[in-house]
Amino acid sequence: MEKLVDNWGRIINYLRISVTDRCNLRCKYCMPEEGIETKRHEDILSYEQIVKIVKIGKEMGIKNVRITGGEPLVRLNLVELISKLNELDLNDISLTTNGVLLAEKAVELKKAGLDRVNISLDSLDKDKYKEITRRDRYESVIAGIEAALKYNFKPVKLNMVVMKGINDDELIEFAKLSINKPLHVRFIEYMPLGKDINGAEYYETKKVKKKIKNEFKLIKTETEGSGPAKYFKIPGSGGSIGFISPMSEHFCAECNRFRLTADGKFRPCLARDLEVEIQKDFSRKSIIKAYQKALSIKPISHNLDFADNGERDRTMSQIGG
Repeated sequence: MEKLVDNWGRIINYLRISVTDRCNLRCKYCMPEEGIETKRHEDILSYEQIVKIVKIGKEMGIKNVRITGGEPLVRLNLVELISKLNELDLNDISLTTNGVLLAEKAVELKKAGLDRVNISLDSLDKDKYKEITRRDRYESVIAGIEAALKYNFKPVKLNMVVMKGINDDELIEFAKLSINKPLHVRFIEYMPLGKDINGAEYYETKKVKKKIKNEFKLIKTETEGSGPAKYFKIPGSGGSIGFISPMSEHFCAECNRFRLTADGKFRPCLARDLEVEIQKDFSRKSIIKAYQKALSIKPISHNLDFADNGERDRTMSQIGG
């Protein structure tokens, strides 16, 4: 019997785990150019603590985990964590990464038991990529994507945050990536989840879909994963195209996840400043109590609104997007 059912009848079986708040990029929608004040190593969860939290979570109904950050691959010995999680016999272990360090670590991650990867890439233009991320690492990301395909992660998903006037002229080129390779390209709506973000760069999913439909026929399909994307295929393609619409088409009613921040707090909703801290003894009782408390405060929906984007407690990199 499922033990993690919230007040709205949603079954929580998916845990997104931030292993660090540090990142080697400074994407404009995620982190200020000057960076953030990062946690000390002693203030973030150890791998042993994370494994214990997941092990107890599995007993309560958690089936899938995703490793996030910040950028998770900047944390030392991440392979060790993947290997320990793999011993828990979960349904699925996945990773969200900016791809910068993926090429050098892909083979070890695969051997440790990582099933699949999501790679963030917001432009196919090297100069524009540098402008968005404030770092010149485009070639490293492309190498990371190729490594993910080479070592047979399935599926390999590319996440593009669509920004009006910045990268909305690249939609067709991104869609084409799904044709010749088994890449699953996801177009994500821009969200007010950081400092100095307003609605000027917001580009609605229906406009993205219309542009792509003007160029290609799209057929409904499915792909592996626990996320909210709606997937389509271009006929004959090796991959798929997904649309994630947190602003225009709320998918809160199907939300099946918690987030665990790097400093040991459950966050039941990405977009609300509601958190439950796990007591520092990390006893079984404390962990179960924290899961149950997070379940009890999980809201029915987010409150994202460009018109009311006040200062939030954390940036996206600190939450574990």
